[in-house]
Amino acid sequence: MKGISTMLTEELLCCVLDIGEQMLVSGAEINRVEDSIRRICKSYNAKRVDVFTITSSIVVTLQREDGISFTQTRRIHKYSTNLDKVDKLNNLSRYICSYTPEANYIVNELKEINNGKTYSLRVEYIIYAINAGVFTIFFGGSLRDAVVSSIIAVLLKLSITFTQKVDPNTLFVNIICSFVIGLFAILSVKLGIGNSIEKIIIGNIMLMIPGIALTNSIRDIIRGDTIAGLFRLCEAIVIALSIAVGFGIASIFFGGMLK
Repeated sequence: MKGISTMLTEELLCCVLDIGEQMLVSGAEINRVEDSIRRICKSYNAKRVDVFTITSSIVVTLQREDGISFTQTRRIHKYSTNLDKVDKLNNLSRYICSYTPEANYIVNELKEINNGKTYSLRVEYIIYAINAGVFTIFFGGSLRDAVVSSIIAVLLKLSITFTQKVDPNTLFVNIICSFVIGLFAILSVKLGIGNSIEKIIIGNIMLMIPGIALTNSIRDIIRGDTIAGLFRLCEAIVIALSIAVGFGIASIFFGGMLK
């Protein structure tokens, strides 16, 4: 049964924005973010809620039943993919809509979600290696190519971890990491360890393709969030181009080694 509705305050709206921000950062589509924020605010008897979300910003303006209005914004700087976190935030949103708890409860729940258990680096290395090897075989590579691809995938993860510490810029990270993949793929074939440079590269490039961003962009456009969808689509295209630039540099400077 729904509890007694709490007055919607700026502190509470800040908590709601925290939920929307974490959803967007973790890979949720624009419509899900806006709908969650709108439903939560409505559950606290907001008279009107206007939410505008793009990939880099969330703006919420609401009006309470007593006529008081306020606006809060949130700037988004980076993204990741954590669908388990999105699921937990969805469940929290549904609970809030049903029971309208105080802001302190929401803050504590968000802390628990943000501090939740994640995969260790060792597990991530294993996942990268398995995925790269499987993709290499899927696209026609040999078992030797799959083994080489798995080893390079571990180097890819090491490169991502290191370059993100030096410079978190996504384009810089993608160019450097795709260059590393291309370089070691060329060297492995040159040394006779691998058979097909194309199959080794494609097995690793699949780990870098912004598939969720591209899928969400098309979904946002279909649902009518054209501006947000186009922003995300452009971002996915730029990321793909940065990956291509890294491979291109490796091919230009080291491709002659295969002759």
